[in-house]
Amino acid sequence: MTSLWPRIEPLLAQVTKPARYIGGELGARRPDHLPGRVTWLLLYPDTYEIGLPNQGLQILYEILNERDDALAERAYAPWTDMEAAMRAASVPLFSLEGSLPAGEFDVLAFNLSAELTYTNVLNLIDLAGVPVRGADRDGSHPLVVAGGHCAFNPEPLADFVDAFVLGDGEEAVGELTEVIGSWRASGGDRRDLLLDLASVPGVYVPSWYRPSYDKGRLAGVTPVTGDVPERIEKRTIADLGQWPYPKQQLVPLIEVVHDRLNVEVFRGCTRGCRFCQAGMITRPVRERPAAQVDQMVRDGLDRTGYDEVTLTSLSSADFSGIGDVVSTIINDPECSGQVSVSLPSLRVDAFTVGLGAEIQKVRRTGLTFAPEGGTWRMRQVINKLIREEDLYAAVDAAFSQGWRRVKLYFLIGLPTETDQDVLGIARLAGACADIGRRYHRNVTVTASVGGFVPKAHTPFQWFGQNTMEELRRKVGLLKDAVRGTRGLTLRWHDPEATAVEGLVSRGDRRMGAVIEHVWRNGGTFQEWSEHFDLGLWTRALEATGLDFADVVYRHRDEHEVLAWDHVSAGLHRDFLWQDFQEALAEHGLEDCRWTPCYDCGACTGLGVEHMVASSVPPAGGSQGTGQDLAAAGSVPVRFLETAGAGPGPSSTRALVP
Repeated sequence: MTSLWPRIEPLLAQVTKPARYIGGELGARRPDHLPGRVTWLLLYPDTYEIGLPNQGLQILYEILNERDDALAERAYAPWTDMEAAMRAASVPLFSLEGSLPAGEFDVLAFNLSAELTYTNVLNLIDLAGVPVRGADRDGSHPLVVAGGHCAFNPEPLADFVDAFVLGDGEEAVGELTEVIGSWRASGGDRRDLLLDLASVPGVYVPSWYRPSYDKGRLAGVTPVTGDVPERIEKRTIADLGQWPYPKQQLVPLIEVVHDRLNVEVFRGCTRGCRFCQAGMITRPVRERPAAQVDQMVRDGLDRTGYDEVTLTSLSSADFSGIGDVVSTIINDPECSGQVSVSLPSLRVDAFTVGLGAEIQKVRRTGLTFAPEGGTWRMRQVINKLIREEDLYAAVDAAFSQGWRRVKLYFLIGLPTETDQDVLGIARLAGACADIGRRYHRNVTVTASVGGFVPKAHTPFQWFGQNTMEELRRKVGLLKDAVRGTRGLTLRWHDPEATAVEGLVSRGDRRMGAVIEHVWRNGGTFQEWSEHFDLGLWTRALEATGLDFADVVYRHRDEHEVLAWDHVSAGLHRDFLWQDFQEALAEHGLEDCRWTPCYDCGACTGLGVEHMVASSVPPAGGSQGTGQDLAAAGSVPVRFLETAGAGPGPSSTRALVP
């Protein structure tokens, strides 16, 4: 491959933030393109600032570059000015490490973490000079692969992606590399490769499956050959301690989101929040050994020079012995008391005065709590079993330890929600501001409100989401209710963007034509408020004969075929349906670490278990440490994934004041 740098360099003076396109970060590799190596280009379909911190991409980048038979480089979506310059100069998409043409790599591998980036996926394939639709590719073209949370409904992108990897990718990328390397050495045709890939556990190859319809409704997605499985099960790595990645986190050249050292402490979640796709699809829980966390933090700080560490997971304060881990980092003499710790996705019932005191010793990083629902009734429906006294105690602990800013996440448009539930958000947030003013004259409580989107493989996957008009009305209720409340700021997600997210996330294979129509009419960066265009989506629906209300707002019944039924997140469908019925009956389910198994399927189906409590939780509720559990007679087996994900967008770019 020949470097495109002589053609790229003149373009950089024409665009904003040229450092997005030059690579060379601390931790970046310059792999040798030796014969026999399978070449991967790892792509994040958003800007460099959003994509570079993505831990999944960085982990696979290191794993592939450690192999003798593979190498990996990276690319991110060029901003609109750079794309225009590239197309005008006939410069294709290129890798950051070697400025090499994307279309000459063996694999283009996308991380799918937000549905509104799907038009960017098509745009990047096209920029690479590769046919957008898989059916138009031949053996000379790269293989297009995708993974990430959004891959658990692969159908909207099935016409464009050759293979999806479901679940954890650490082991799967090695197996894919071996299959691709063997195929390339044998000289078979592309269909042979796609069939071989379909035999890899956790890999879905949509060209070997066909959707069928009955009176306009999806009737099923079934194999066209007996050589591929009827149902594709996700991949799960059983022991997170065997994968201490990233070992060399990339340090960006420009400011990015989450610009700090990130260390993943565990994957999975057993809290059972019914709206949370991440918590459902990444079960069971797998903890990283505390000693390994400590070592990864030490090594990472020493190498990167960062002075802030984020311990990432879906609920970091649930990590066994989190207090000891935080204290060790902050009080480490080698850090000279200069390293701060932040815990994303904090559970309010897991935040204590002691934990707050440790965190604030160096620097008061941001504190975010996610009560999600405005009333206890609503929180029982969604299984976010946080009582008001839990929230107020956590907020009091924060303000008493010197914090002056707290962010609260809420959802509106949830099943069974009433106006009183919505107004409860204003009441809770206002009460938190009142607590803060007991300690400080000027405090800021920000209530960020997102519109609920039902996601695949959750108990709410059958629910028809609120209309745009209804979400706007509820936002209006909140705006009126918080007006004049000192110290309280309200932010909300655009209801139009929420509606389109639901459209794409719940669509079947027919949604691909809608996505393509939007892309061909200029609809890229739809996750950015300045580029989002609802009109593009409504016109695309009209052109393809699909109906917004039918896809997004309609409730499904128990027996309706869902677009993702042929892929498995390890959860029993009947468990999810029963949990939905429990939600409608306003019944919450306790964390399964403290109760008998609910038989959701995550552990039994995968042959892996999380820490299961065989007796009542220790005194103080469900926040005991691993030692507490052992004393209580628990069975500490293995801990089973994810990167933390709060409600709403990955940054505030889609929020409006």
